[in-house]
Amino acid sequence: MDHLAGMAVFAKVVEAHSFTAAAEQLGLSKSAVSKQISRLEDRLGIRLLNRTTRRLSLTEAGAAYYERCARIVAEAEEADLVITHLQAEPRGVLLINAPMSFGIAHVAPAIPDFLARYPDLRVDMSLNDRVVDLIDEGFDLAIRIGALADSSLIARRLAESRMVAVAAPDYLQRHGTPERPEDLGRHNCLSYSYIPQERQWRFRTEAGLRPVTVKGSFRANNGDAVRAAAVAGLGIAVLPSFIVGPDIRSGLLVPLLQDRMPLTTIIHAVYPHSRHLTVKVRAFVDFLAERFGPTPPWDDF
Repeated sequence: MDHLAGMAVFAKVVEAHSFTAAAEQLGLSKSAVSKQISRLEDRLGIRLLNRTTRRLSLTEAGAAYYERCARIVAEAEEADLVITHLQAEPRGVLLINAPMSFGIAHVAPAIPDFLARYPDLRVDMSLNDRVVDLIDEGFDLAIRIGALADSSLIARRLAESRMVAVAAPDYLQRHGTPERPEDLGRHNCLSYSYIPQERQWRFRTEAGLRPVTVKGSFRANNGDAVRAAAVAGLGIAVLPSFIVGPDIRSGLLVPLLQDRMPLTTIIHAVYPHSRHLTVKVRAFVDFLAERFGPTPPWDDF
C-alpha cells in the first residue's frame, strides 16, 4: 500500500511540476511528499526526478514510470467514482429471503412499486419458512416474523401483526361460538406447526398469559394451508392478521375472543452488520417500513 501511495504522490508531483504545489493538492506537507518520492526511488533503485532549485524534470526512467503510474492512478480514481455512483443510486441485484405466506401476500406485491422507483435494481426473492443463514447463503436481507434469536444481525422493525382466532360462519353455525378460551376444548382446532407449543394456545387473562390445550384434525407447516382449512369450515385457527385480515373484512372468517388474544407479533427486516450498509438494502428496508407502517393494512378490520 505504501508503494501505491508513493506512485500516486509521484504522479501528482509530475503533474503539478512542484513538490510544494503537489503537497497542497494532496493535503500533505512538502517534507512528506519529498520523503514519499525518496522512498519510491530507493525501492526502485533509480532516480525518477532531476531536482534543482529552479525546476523539476523527469529522468528517462521517470518518464516511462510516470506513464504507468498515471494510468494506475486514473483507474483507481475511476473505481472510486464507480463505487460512489453505486452508493448514490440503488443498482445491481438485491437478494431477499421472506416467509412463504407473508412473502406472497405482502412482499411480492410491493416489488413492482419498488422497482418502478429504482429501475436500475433487480430483485431475487427466495420464499420459505425456515430461518436462513444470510451470510452463508448470500442473502442481502431477510424478513423475520416473531421473536428474534440473538445474533450479530441488525434488525429493523417494519410493522406488527395481531394474532387472531378465526372460524368460518358456517363452522360457527354448526358448532357454536366459543365465549371463553376454555370453550375451545370442545372445538376442532387447526394447528400451525411452526408456532411453539402448537397444541397450547395462549390467551390473555387478568393474571397474564394462560395456555389452553387444544386438539383438532388438521395441522400444517404453512399458514395459508391452515387459513384455507378454516375458510372451508373445518375448524378454528389462530393466525396472524397479515394472513386472515382480508378474509375477516370480506366476511369469510369471523374473529373470536378478540379481547383475550395476545397483542401482536413483530415483523422485522434483518441484515448483516456493516458499517457501510449498501444503499440497495437501505432503500428496500425504508420502502417496506413506509409501505407497511405505521398502521399496517392487514390490521384494518
